[in-house]
Formats: sequence, structure tokens, C-alpha cells
Amino acid sequence: MEPGEEIQLRIDQTLTQDATGTMVMLELEALGLDRVKTELSAQYVDHNLIQQDFRNPDDHRFLYSACQRYGVWFSGPGNGVSHPVHMMHFGKPGRSLLGSDSHTPAAGSLGMLAIGAGGLDVAMAMAGEPFVTNMPEIWGVRVTGELPDWVSAKDVILEMLRRHDVDGGLGRIIEYHGPGLKNLSAMDRHVIANMGAELGATTTVFPSDDMTRAFLKAHGREDDWEALAADGGCAYDVEDELDLSELEPLIAKPSSPGNVVPVREVAGEPLYQAYIGSSANPGYRDFAICARMVQGRTVHPSVSYDINPTSRVLLQALTQEGLLGDLLASGARLHQAGCNGCIGMGQAPATGQNSLRTTPRNFPGRSGTREDSVWLCSPETATASALRGEITDPRTLDFDYPAVAEPEEFATSWKLLIEPPEDGGGVELIKGPNIKSLPDFDELPDSLEVPVLLKVGDHISTDEIMPAGTRVLPYRSNIPEIANFCFDQVDDSYPERAREAGSHAVVGGRDYGQGSSREHAAIAPRYLGLRVLIAKSVARIHWQNLVLYGVLPLRFASDGDYERLDQGSVLKFEGLREALENGDETIQATLDGDTLEFEHGLSERQRQIILAGGMIPWVRAKSGSGS
Repeated sequence: MEPGEEIQLRIDQTLTQDATGTMVMLELEALGLDRVKTELSAQYVDHNLIQQDFRNPDDHRFLYSACQRYGVWFSGPGNGVSHPVHMMHFGKPGRSLLGSDSHTPAAGSLGMLAIGAGGLDVAMAMAGEPFVTNMPEIWGVRVTGELPDWVSAKDVILEMLRRHDVDGGLGRIIEYHGPGLKNLSAMDRHVIANMGAELGATTTVFPSDDMTRAFLKAHGREDDWEALAADGGCAYDVEDELDLSELEPLIAKPSSPGNVVPVREVAGEPLYQAYIGSSANPGYRDFAICARMVQGRTVHPSVSYDINPTSRVLLQALTQEGLLGDLLASGARLHQAGCNGCIGMGQAPATGQNSLRTTPRNFPGRSGTREDSVWLCSPETATASALRGEITDPRTLDFDYPAVAEPEEFATSWKLLIEPPEDGGGVELIKGPNIKSLPDFDELPDSLEVPVLLKVGDHISTDEIMPAGTRVLPYRSNIPEIANFCFDQVDDSYPERAREAGSHAVVGGRDYGQGSSREHAAIAPRYLGLRVLIAKSVARIHWQNLVLYGVLPLRFASDGDYERLDQGSVLKFEGLREALENGDETIQATLDGDTLEFEHGLSERQRQIILAGGMIPWVRAKSGSGS
């Protein structure tokens, strides 16, 4: 397996959540699938929990019926965030996991090969097809030492982001190894593996060792444990060292996870909100340390101290230990177990006010407030700041670092997860009025004359291409409606202009499409007429999503050509189909009589998908099923 070469992986398990899973189930319907072919597939309702009208609960009912129909485990609203709940109930060392959520790599904390992908890739895996991707480089990070007081796992991954920024892991799998791992619990590793996605990494892998075994034992699944580690003396494509004892409290300033500085450098900044929870810090100690810090104290009256539990199991443990009471007595606001404010579903901050969050991302507007100011930090830093009413280095507090011990046994919630029946053939899909079938897309024409309808800069995230939040996500199963929000953070005139223009192109800078795996960021622009995306580089999952929905992704052969294209430029492509069918590595277009050259990097399989207009028409054509 050579880095950059296309490989195919057998997938043992899949994970879907409600913001992306509705599309996955509609794709299974479009593919005509009878029953999933994986060892285990699980669907979680964790993103869209606010039931302000019929749309979210209708989708919840649809997902339940689809799970019964196709053979998928169902975790309903209130059970918690998909990643820690999957880790508790289904994660197994040595298994492969494909999830329609970009933070699926969190399961690498258990020694799984866990990769985030677009919904259609996950649907194909559920149908028994291998996952096709390019072989990554392997980045070995040797860990030594032990974390000092007031420094935790969030500071470990923030240090990696400080060193390497949001694209340092592109085309790589990060494998942590070394003697320092004995000082990181399974949930500490979950924090680090989860936010490996913010480095742009394909996934993150930890060994399965005594820490892994202790976690599985605490959740009644010790029999699922097995030891896994890299062979002694193995070599890595890229190597790095991380001494835990040298780390200090860190914080990512607005509005990028890579904008990392020591907390001491920004101490004293005013604070409106401190937010605890999310898939990035979902463990017992992430909440227990906060409860110990505020015990007998109250948070500053100017601060909204938001506690977002990540699972029902966690809530039970905090309640049994009396820690939930300490949090509430301090002035904390308790929210239901789920993703919530991390995805802009509630707990939005006031305009322009600083919000410290233990979430994985702080892209502009992701919080639900357009003019937000979100900082990413550890639970210790967020809580210290809540007590003082300003950004605070927790090492400056006037009390000692509290001791927190993980419970040896957690309450189980198996009865709250619904196992599918042996045969779902008689189950009908329940579709509310907001659930629409997937649109049909035509094949790639041989000639295209397209205006550049939008030009954007570097690091445009999928949150900026297709926002989340309470206004938008309820339309996740309705492409015509959700398309109205395309590029809302960048240029809210885009949907109307796209409908007028028809076929068009978009131009981007480096790492275009970073962040969330949501395939709506590819489907909705395609529905509005996007045929060609040209960028300096495209994030892995978004690049695959564009291909799967028939958008031709191109890279500038010369970075200087980025400057030559402006909004309103008209590109003429001739012989597109012939070039792709012949296996040409470059695509040419003319601009005002000059010829520009672009690279595509598509495999033979991907070229055929693009030519067919996307994965679903390609599969239909192969099977001879027509439409």
C-alpha cells in the first residue's frame, strides 16, 4: 500500500447520526437495499433534538422506521452523542468503523480504524461495498511524560494544532505510541482522536492496552477487549515527539481550531459564556473536574455556564456521585444529552461576546450566532474562566487541582438502544411532509461554459458552505429547501444567483471544504447547478462528496492561476468526457482566449462516477436498474 494510491477497505461497523443519517437512509432506499451487510450498523439521534415544530420529530420517526427496515441499531433522542455512546456499547479493538460524521475517528481511542466519510460512502458500506480512499501516510507520534496539574487531554490536541495547524494531517493517519500513553485514559484518547479531524487527518489510532481494557470493563464489555499495538521497531512515514510534562493550558482563538496560543497570553479577556460538553470532551472526568472546581463556589454573575451532558450514562454517574448537584448549585445551566450548541442547536452566544467551549470547532457562525467569538479550550480553563468572569489560566486559581477518579463501573443503558428485528421486509418507511426523495442528477456533458459564480479564500469550511443550526438542519432531508442556505455565511445571494445562472463553477483556496462531513455541502450546490469546483486544495471528505454527487473537483496546476479567476469569469471546457474517458491527468479550459490547465487526481473508478453524474446513477447503470 503506497501513500496516495487508491485502496479499498472492508468495513465492519457504520455510524450515522440524524443530521446526516436521514440522507443515508434515503440513499439506501434509492439503492434498493433490503438489509445492511455490515457486522453492525448504528443510528444515533443527537444533533437535531429541538422539537420546535414537526420537522425534527418527523425525521426521528423516519430514522426509527428505516432502522427497523434495514437492520440498524437505533439510539433515540436523549441517549447522547453518537461517538461516546458508540464507544461504550459497540466499539471493539481491531474493527473498522465508517461514520457519516467527521469526528468518527474518536473511536480510534479503542484501537479501531475509524474514518469519517460522506453519507453516500457510508450507505455503500452498509450495502456491503468496500470503502474506497487513497492510502494515507502514517504519522507516528511518540508520547512521553505525564500531564501536569491543570493540563488535560484537550491541551494535548491543541498543542498538535499549534504545531501543525488545520491542514497538518492531510493525507495522513496519526498513530500515537510510546510510554506516555499509560498516563492517558481511554476517554483522554477519545478527546485527542476526535480532534485529529481538525488537523485534517484521515483518522487517529491508539493501541489497545490496559487503559482500553479498563474502559471496556467499566462498561460491562471486557470480553470485547484484545491487545493491539504496533510491531516493535516499526517505521513511520512521518515522526513526531510529544512530552506531556512540558505542556501548559492552551486555547484556540476565534475562529479556527489552529489559532492556538497559551491561555496566559490572553488571560483577562472578558467572558460571556463557558460551555462544557460535546463529542470532543465527552468523558466522566471532563465533567467531574468541573464539578469539583465549582464545589462550594458560584460562577461569575456575568457568565452563562452551560453544561451539555454527552450521554444518559454520564448523567446517571454524575447524579449518583452528587456532582450534578454541585454544578447546579454553582449556577450552571443544564441541557439535554446531545450535540446541542456544538452544532448551533441552542446555547448560541450573544453577538460578539467571548464564548469558551470544549467543542472541537470554532468556525465562524457555527455556534448559531453569525458574529460569534468562540474559543476552544479544556474543561479546566473554561471553568476557571467561568469562576473569574474573564479568560483565566487555571494554574492561577487559589485552590489545588482537584482529584477525580473514574468509576469502576457505569450504569448500562442497553435497554434504551433498540435492536432491529431479524426481518424488516414488512416495515414501511414513515415519511413526514418535509422528507423529500433524492434529486436526480444528469451525467457530465462533454462541453461546459460556466461562469465563476463565487470565489472564496483559504480554509472555507463546510459550515460556511452549508450552515447548521436551528434554521437550517431541520431541512436536512429536503434538498430543495436546504439549498436556500448555501454559502449563507459567505454570500447569501448565491442561491438566487445560482438558480438564475444554472451550470456554474466555484473557486476556492487552500483546504476548501474542511470540517464537517455533511454531504449537504456537496448535494445542495450541485442541486443549484454547481458542475465544477476549482481550488488550491480540497479537504478529503468534501472532495469525495463532490465526486459522489457528480461535481468535477479540480486543482490549480499553477497557484498563480487562482489570481486570474474572479467572480464573473467565464470558463469554457471542451472534450471533458473524452479527457476523463482517456485517463488524461489534466483538464483544460479557456478564459478570454487563454488556456488554463487544472489537475483532477481522480482514479479510474472516480472518473466513471463523475461521467455518470454521481454514485447513485453509476450504481444504477452498473446494475442495469435504470432510474
